[in-house]
Amino acid sequence: MTLEAQSQTAGTWPVAFRPYQTNQHQSALSVYRANSEIFGQGEPSGALYRVEFGCVRIGRVTADGRRQLCGFSFAGEVFGWESDEEHRFFAEAVGETGVRVLRPGRDAEASQKLLSLVLTSMRRIQEHLLALGGTKVDERFADFLCEMAERQGDDCLVRLPMPRSDIGDYLGVSFETVSRILRRLKERGIIRIPDTHSVQILDYESLLEISRRKLS
Repeated sequence: MTLEAQSQTAGTWPVAFRPYQTNQHQSALSVYRANSEIFGQGEPSGALYRVEFGCVRIGRVTADGRRQLCGFSFAGEVFGWESDEEHRFFAEAVGETGVRVLRPGRDAEASQKLLSLVLTSMRRIQEHLLALGGTKVDERFADFLCEMAERQGDDCLVRLPMPRSDIGDYLGVSFETVSRILRRLKERGIIRIPDTHSVQILDYESLLEISRRKLS
C-alpha cells in the first residue's frame, strides 16, 4: 500500500524518460513505506518502474522458502523488466521510496532508449553473476562497494540504505560475514564506517584490487 499519490506534469521529467510516461500530461508518484511490496513474484507484468527517491530491492523466494536478492535500484533507475506475462521476481521498498509507473511508447525513440536501459541492466546482472561464481567473499563485497560507488558517482562515500542482511542475501553470504568483511577492510585502513548506512572509502585503489575489477 502506498502512503500517498501525487501528480506531476510531463514538463518536469528528464527528457530521456518522457517517451515512457503513462500519460503525457500527468503521472502519479506512489510513495511506499519501508519493506512494502511494489509488485509480487507471480503477479502480472507489463509496466516498468522508475525510482524517484529511495531504494528498491529485487529478488525472489525459492521453492524451499529461501530469499535471494538479485539487485537494487536507486533514484533515476528503472526496474521491472520481464520477458513473460508474470513477474518472476518481487520488488520491495528498502526505506520510504517514491516510484512512478512507466509504460513504453511505440515509437523508434522510445525503443532505442528502452534498449539502452535494458543493456545496462543486463550488464550489471552479468557482472554480479561473475562475482558470485568466481570470487572469494572479500572480493565479492569489495566489488559490491565499487559498484555502489560507480552508480552513486562518488568514490569517497557510499550510501547503503539497505540493511546488512540484504547485502548478505545479494552476495550469497550471511549477515555475520558482511560484518566481518567490513571489520577487516576497516582494520586494513581501506574504509571507514561513519554509521550503519554509509561507508567512507579511504583507499579506492586497494578496494579495486581486492574486487579484481582491474589487474593488480
